[in-house]
Amino acid sequence: QVQLLESGGGLVQVGGSLRLSCVASGRTFSLYPMGWFRQAPGKEREFVAATMWSSAATDYTNSVKGRFTISRDNAKNTVYLQMNSLKPEDTAVYYCAIRSQRGVSYLREESYDYWGQGTQVTVSS
Repeated sequence: QVQLLESGGGLVQVGGSLRLSCVASGRTFSLYPMGWFRQAPGKEREFVAATMWSSAATDYTNSVKGRFTISRDNAKNTVYLQMNSLKPEDTAVYYCAIRSQRGVSYLREESYDYWGQGTQVTVSS
């Protein structure tokens, strides 16, 4: 059974940094694209960042470009999200996911088959 476990969330002040981690178990996913989504109260889950099997190929939603960095360590079946210069609007539950439905855009959650339970990130002003 495939499981994903996020960690690293918490409460941080405006301008601070957090590093989220997501470890996959049950099988290896070194050749699968992976992504991060987030969901704030009253809003739909939205795309944040994605990476192909190599961290050299990445994409981000416009609101986090220049502040967030997605990376992966395939030997550890782990994907990371480094978040710098955090803003109150970054407050949300963050989810990692594994993508296997390549017929659907990686910007859509329907493209991802496996999801973690989420980790809360709260940015106070």
